[in-house]
Amino acid sequence: MIDVPKGYKLTEVGVIPKDWDLDCIDNLANITTGGKNTQDRVDDGEYPFFVRSQTIERINSYSFDGEAVLTAGDGVGTGKVFHYINGKFDAHQRVYHMSGFSDRINGYYFYLYFSSHFYNRIMQMTAKSSVDSVRREMIAKMLIPLPPTKSEQEAIAEALSDADALIESLKQLIAKKRHIKQGTMQELLTGKKRLPWFSNEWEVKLFDEIVRLRKERIDPSRSEAEEFCIELEHIEQGTGCLSGYTETGEDSSLKSVFQKEDVLFGKLRAYLRKYWLANRAGVCSTEIWVLVAKRTKLIPEFLFQLVKNDSFVETASTAYGTHMPRSDWNVVKNYEVPLPPIAEQTAIATILSDMDTEIAYLEAKLAKTRSLKQGMMHNLLTGRIRLI
Repeated sequence: MIDVPKGYKLTEVGVIPKDWDLDCIDNLANITTGGKNTQDRVDDGEYPFFVRSQTIERINSYSFDGEAVLTAGDGVGTGKVFHYINGKFDAHQRVYHMSGFSDRINGYYFYLYFSSHFYNRIMQMTAKSSVDSVRREMIAKMLIPLPPTKSEQEAIAEALSDADALIESLKQLIAKKRHIKQGTMQELLTGKKRLPWFSNEWEVKLFDEIVRLRKERIDPSRSEAEEFCIELEHIEQGTGCLSGYTETGEDSSLKSVFQKEDVLFGKLRAYLRKYWLANRAGVCSTEIWVLVAKRTKLIPEFLFQLVKNDSFVETASTAYGTHMPRSDWNVVKNYEVPLPPIAEQTAIATILSDMDTEIAYLEAKLAKTRSLKQGMMHNLLTGRIRLI
């Protein structure tokens, strides 16, 4: 039994305010498709060209001029790719676009509701676990809740547009900080830029002269369960952070042992940006290298920054195997490392780690902002919170 608060009503789209209306998209907008093919795109073209992915291509022609909402008609982006535009553009022949909006609906309000509810609608209309293509009636007969006035719709659109703008500004700032970090890393780890208070000469060492592989293994089926087990999916791509861990069980496969301050590095070619500086002991997948810094020559924090560097990842990408290519230690061990004295390693690692911390803070802020926006959308697009 659904609890319907006073002043609200139960409808096909859920509980909404009594003074809100419902109507299908067919009565609110014109629905058509583009007429271009992927090969029509032009690098640095004058106009946006919407294809069946989130990436917006460019083109030198336009077939439409005005406010529109677009979604992929088939492909991997089905039900997941959405765009809003107000201007000149062109579209792929399998991209649906809705335009010519009725006076009863604000275009950006429509975009917000459609993009957040369309995937669930098409999944309810298929018996499969995925959908291959969108039929026109899937869009045309979709119901949209309508606040009674355009001004209320506009207030909702403005509030959520402000949240989108904040999210976009954070994304751009994070991208800028990552670019700066990568450039700083390249300069500091190669000695192209020296910190002003250091002047000692650097050495050039082969990777296996300063790093060893920890090769200790355990068979969980023959030993006590390990409470802290890291699999590749637990290491975030490109961040150096963990998203979780698990425990080993009797049916677990062979595991590698790691100790605090070891560096874990995913050796499958698809996961070469998965790395973690261990802050405790545990076990991990054998698809992860456990790298140990030889402390007389190298500190773990500097090693952690080394394995993030583009040149190291490029070396590690020389892999063997066809099904799931893996990095070749016989290649990686000969990677040449410009190596400063320990004191300079410490200073460099501290600078780079501080930059990582700032990026992690911004990423956490972005995640929180996205979560807050989702809450706002749920409340504003259902009328649980009224702005007017």
